[in-house]
Amino acid sequence: MGTRAFEQGVERLLSSYRAIPPHATVRLAKKTSNLFRKRAANPHPGLDVSGLGRVISVDPEAKTADVAGMCTYENLVAATLPYGLAPTVVPQLKTITLGGAVTGLGIESTSFRAGLPHEAVLEIDILTGDGEIVTATPTNEYADLFFGFPNSYGTLGYSVRLKIALEAVPPFVALRHIRFDDLATLQSTMARIAEDATYDGERVDYLDGVVFTANESYLTLGRQTDETGPVSDYTGMDIFYRSIQHDAASSPKRDRLTIHDYLWRWDTDWFWCSRAFGAQNPRIRRWWPKRLLRSSFYWKLIGYDHRYDIADRLNKRKGLPANERVVQDIEVPIENTTAYLEWFLENVPIEPIWLCPLRLREPAATDGTSTISSARRPWPLYPLEPHRTYVNVGFWSAVPVTPGDPGHTNKLIERRVAELDGHKSLYSESFYTPEEFDDLYGGETYRLLKKRYDPKGRLLDLYSKAVKRQ
Repeated sequence: MGTRAFEQGVERLLSSYRAIPPHATVRLAKKTSNLFRKRAANPHPGLDVSGLGRVISVDPEAKTADVAGMCTYENLVAATLPYGLAPTVVPQLKTITLGGAVTGLGIESTSFRAGLPHEAVLEIDILTGDGEIVTATPTNEYADLFFGFPNSYGTLGYSVRLKIALEAVPPFVALRHIRFDDLATLQSTMARIAEDATYDGERVDYLDGVVFTANESYLTLGRQTDETGPVSDYTGMDIFYRSIQHDAASSPKRDRLTIHDYLWRWDTDWFWCSRAFGAQNPRIRRWWPKRLLRSSFYWKLIGYDHRYDIADRLNKRKGLPANERVVQDIEVPIENTTAYLEWFLENVPIEPIWLCPLRLREPAATDGTSTISSARRPWPLYPLEPHRTYVNVGFWSAVPVTPGDPGHTNKLIERRVAELDGHKSLYSESFYTPEEFDDLYGGETYRLLKKRYDPKGRLLDLYSKAVKRQ
């Protein structure tokens, strides 16, 4: 992108901020989003972030990158892989932006050892609610904003530039798909791997899982390697999540991917959600343009459904009830994973389910990239405990509505997650009371940050944005 192009993008951003009427709420002028909550239309022009979508520079010696806030991970990975480097955590979908993953908590299969995307941030330029761009680091005068920014979802400001740590990656990933016939064994095995980063004498660099039923679940273990050899391709007729399944609980199924294809293995079919559009039907897939087998195109189809209520209209013609959308990611302590999964499988008719263990990054990383002191943890707006393993459980579908109780299933999920000492990501619909929300997402700490960095209330507050959906 270059420094000058970035500076021009910043100038456009600031000019667009000044053009928004003083009484109007400041929002981004983005045509696309990876959020699943509806919001009211903005009657005023938004912030022009069109010049902030690229990598500014990569330093292969220091293993760092300067990145504009609206750069997608697709563009970021394309800029770093030629140097044999990648972000420490690469969220699953290509169009997720770096700024979005930091303010909204991205996650992936390195999270059991590398934490969350915001933990690789070394410094960040943030456009605050009062129109000032400040550079926040863990130790400067804006350290409170640095630590409070994750999970603020643009309510304390928008990231303009981020300097992040990268990690070295070889060209290939060797995979083992381990089958489990009961959830308790899956949980205990996942816990051991998250602690030791090994399984059956072999190093584990990537770890996630899929639950199909209570009697069929898998952990996928990835090992970085530079060994050459045949690799699989799941960007055409073959579908990655189906390749995981096998019958032998006694021995793993092995596979190999290029590092590029591994990082984007879930994007081609949006995990498994492409089946809702018929894209997994072999007769349809054969004619489906390969360039449209990607999450960004499925997002467009979802947008049409939201705009015209296509699915609910079709259900009505069939005499079926409308759908309640249940699109969520939650975290529970790993020791509560089995309890949550058993409850979910008994009460919510959605499958498969994605699992991704995570631990906050250790404060003294051996590569020197960790900048976060243990005294500063946990991150106040999403307070996970240090040195504790959690499991992200992702489920993305719909269930029949419950008459007279909007959000019935989502409310049940929120209640069960809270009972199990967990949290829920805020990218989708939420139904918490203000008091419940305060307890879970920062409460007084958030209000102090809001007062300092958005004193005139130009940005929505977090509860309004996440629950009221304004």
